[in-house]
Amino acid sequence: MNKAATPLGWRPIIGYGLGDLANGLVFSMGMLFLLHYYTDVAGIGAAAAGTMLMAVRIYDAFMDIVAGRLIDRPGKPHRSGRFRPYLLWASFPLLLLNVAVFAVPSNWTENGKLAYACVTYMLLGTAYSFVNIPYGSLASAMTQSPRERSLLGAARALMGTSAIVLLACVLGPILRNLHGEALQARLTHLTIGLAVAGMLFYFVCFIATRETVERDARHAGLSDSLSTLMSNRPLQLLCIAGFFTLAGVTCMGATTLYFARYVLGDSKYFLIIILLTTLSGTVVSIPLAPALASRYGKRAAFQSGLAIAISAHLCLFWMAAAGPAAILSLLALGSIGTMLAMAIFWALESDSVEYGEWKTGMRLEGLNYSLFSLARKCGQALGGSIPAFLLAGSGYVPNLDMQHPAALQMIRVGVTLAPALAFLIAFLIMLLYPLTDRRYLELIQEIELRRRN
Repeated sequence: MNKAATPLGWRPIIGYGLGDLANGLVFSMGMLFLLHYYTDVAGIGAAAAGTMLMAVRIYDAFMDIVAGRLIDRPGKPHRSGRFRPYLLWASFPLLLLNVAVFAVPSNWTENGKLAYACVTYMLLGTAYSFVNIPYGSLASAMTQSPRERSLLGAARALMGTSAIVLLACVLGPILRNLHGEALQARLTHLTIGLAVAGMLFYFVCFIATRETVERDARHAGLSDSLSTLMSNRPLQLLCIAGFFTLAGVTCMGATTLYFARYVLGDSKYFLIIILLTTLSGTVVSIPLAPALASRYGKRAAFQSGLAIAISAHLCLFWMAAAGPAAILSLLALGSIGTMLAMAIFWALESDSVEYGEWKTGMRLEGLNYSLFSLARKCGQALGGSIPAFLLAGSGYVPNLDMQHPAALQMIRVGVTLAPALAFLIAFLIMLLYPLTDRRYLELIQEIELRRRN
């Protein structure tokens, strides 16, 4: 009997989600605060910071391919599995490097600070690849059930948003009350604390999960692997849709602190926005995602989330003069849409692994997820840099209470039109997605028949 047929209990589902809580302590810290840290705390120019972030994130995306190839290499896997051991040995340097990234020396020249930021962020990205690629690949090795994969995706989305809430609750008061060296010292203490918590969450994820899906396909060389990926149309479309979805999410996240501080007029709105959007998204989207996916299919559920987000961000642009209550309500609605889409997205990626195996006979979880992650990180590179370039060309002055109207308008664009456009492109791409849930179940049955014969 195939162990993959054994139903998942809540222990591995929750344990798997905790892995993304640990990931989020690194990823969300960078998405929400890194650009602002470089420009307003470390003293690096917005254009230089934006260019560096884009370049390093693209490098980081290609490191995912390296990590994926190493994970899929031939040979007997560790007794703990092919993916789970990375959650232990690669997480420690990742979390230490997160401390280093937010410790730019204050007495260095701007060029020296930029070089330090580039090197530490590049090393952080490399370490993240060797944690996140195995972690993302783990879901496809835990189960082949569409419902259970939707639950794993929902658990991952829930824990990822919990990381955002946690960071916002801690960062909000710090950013309002501290400046200069006092702020830098508190950030160092914070990232050390996050490192300790992250190690605990990774360990729980390791002990709670198991790799049960059979992996008896032949090993592929590099040329065969690339040929397999080129023939995997669902994965290709997901990569493109993921690129634009993450570009929109990251652009919104990187602009939020500027939006709260300069458009709404008080840094306290940063915490309010993060709490409101993540909690509303969690309460509505996480329970709704598996139900919608089960009733209408994962593709339709994903697109419905994008449609909600597009509508909310466009309305927010047209209501530029609205009061805080209306703005916060629209931001919450947009978050419900994006979180619904992201909860479904992880399950869609796992399905593309089976499609590739059905198509070619080669099961490439690591390389499959690494290509998916490459597209997402390139989207993050673009989305995270857009606010920097908007600010650099608008007359923005760091820490100036009254910004130029052009700077305020560009901050609004970073929260409204830019994300809406990215989500719209992702929605249109997914109209071409061919792998329905019914077809996926047929592929699973055909794969099982091949293995028995």
